[in-house]
Amino acid sequence: MNSRFALLFVALLASGCNHDPYGVAQVSGKVTLDGKPVPQLAVMFQPVAPEGNINPGPGSYGITDAEGRYSLRLVGKESPGAVIGKHKVRMDPYSEPQSAIGDAPYRPPKPLVPIPSKYNRAEAILEFDVLAKGSNSADFQLTAK
Repeated sequence: MNSRFALLFVALLASGCNHDPYGVAQVSGKVTLDGKPVPQLAVMFQPVAPEGNINPGPGSYGITDAEGRYSLRLVGKESPGAVIGKHKVRMDPYSEPQSAIGDAPYRPPKPLVPIPSKYNRAEAILEFDVLAKGSNSADFQLTAK
C-alpha cells in the first residue's frame, strides 16, 4: 500500500512540475503613436485580480521592434504568453541596460519616441482581455494628445 501511495505521489509531483496554476495564452501585437510604429517600447501587461483572488499570476512584457511589433513573455519565467484574464497595460520607452562609466552616474538615453504619460503611469488607462485562445492582434493605437 505504501509503495502505491509513493508512486502516486511521485506521479503527481512529476505532472505538476511544469504546470502553471494559471492559464497562459500567447499574445502579440503592434503599437503605433499617431499612426506610426513605435520602436523600443516596453509593453507591460499586469493581470487584474478578480474579487477574492489576491494573486492573479505573473505579469508579462514585450519589447517592440522597429515596426512596433511585440510578443509577450511571462515575467520571471521567460516563457511566451500572458495569464488569461483582464490586464492593465503600461508602456514605457526601453533601452538596453548599461552600467555607469567611471564616476559618471548612469543616465538613460533619450527615448526614440516620447510616450505620453497617460500610457505609463501606475493607474494605466489601457486594458486588454487575454483569452484562452490567445491573440496576435493585441494592437494599441496611441495618440500624442
